[in-house]
Amino acid sequence: MMVNYFLSTVRYEKTMENGLNKTVSEQYLFDALSFTEAEARTIEELKPYISGEFSIPQIVKPRISELMLSEDVSADRYYKIKVSFITLDEKSGAEKKTNSFILVQASDFKNAYDRFIEGMKGTMADYEIVSIVETQILDYYPAKYDEK
Repeated sequence: MMVNYFLSTVRYEKTMENGLNKTVSEQYLFDALSFTEAEARTIEELKPYISGEFSIPQIVKPRISELMLSEDVSADRYYKIKVSFITLDEKSGAEKKTNSFILVQASDFKNAYDRFIEGMKGTMADYEIVSIVETQILDYYPAKYDEK
């Protein structure tokens, strides 16, 4: 089954550590089949954690081709790695670069790099890392589909 990633931005009033209320926007990544399902899952998953009203001002389909998750509890951040896969054009002999974005769950920048390199070990394709950027994503909610 083809899974699509959706990035939901949730806006709500959060009580800060100093006791003051502040309007915050947070991002969460969901597996869903449609924008409608992504919105419904955002509400379902976050309602228990947010007291009061909240809104979902934006849901987008991020350019992510793969997700590398971690079992490590300290891996509480998500890094977006832009990678160029290098192929050779058979006819012209010219190099062609195709960019791809891979999201890596990690504890810090170095851990994200190491996990990406480890995850790419079996890959036959030539590639180069273009950039590694920490995202604002707070959590990932995988799909919950019955195998029917």
